[in-house]
Amino acid sequence: MSNVSKPGRPTDGSAVRPTETADTPATPLESVEGEIREFVRRDVTNPRRLPHVDSPDFGSGNVNFLIERVAGTSIKELDHLISELQTVRDYLQSEGERVQREITNYAQVSQAAMSSAKVILDSMGQWKSTVGTGRGERS
Repeated sequence: MSNVSKPGRPTDGSAVRPTETADTPATPLESVEGEIREFVRRDVTNPRRLPHVDSPDFGSGNVNFLIERVAGTSIKELDHLISELQTVRDYLQSEGERVQREITNYAQVSQAAMSSAKVILDSMGQWKSTVGTGRGERS
């Protein structure tokens, strides 16, 4: 593995975590990213150790324990991750719907402004022709 560092990333392998205060709650996306970082950090810094082969407990019970430990933790983490991803999906869907409503409102306001500008332009054209005709008759 090369030690080439990317801009904005620490070279010691630690993750950059956004600072979070009580005034600025994390968005669901930041929360999910933090959970993923924490999961990876925990998995990398705490490698799972297998018991000695010589020990008397290295039987089927120990294999079951290892499977339960690995699968149980992984399943819980995956369930939690799925839950967080569903929350992010719901958030993104609601934001998409909000943006669509904003675009629709903008289109309606824009259409109304164009109609108003046309009415004003037509009125000014009639006023200008009336004023121009009135001046032509006086001469």
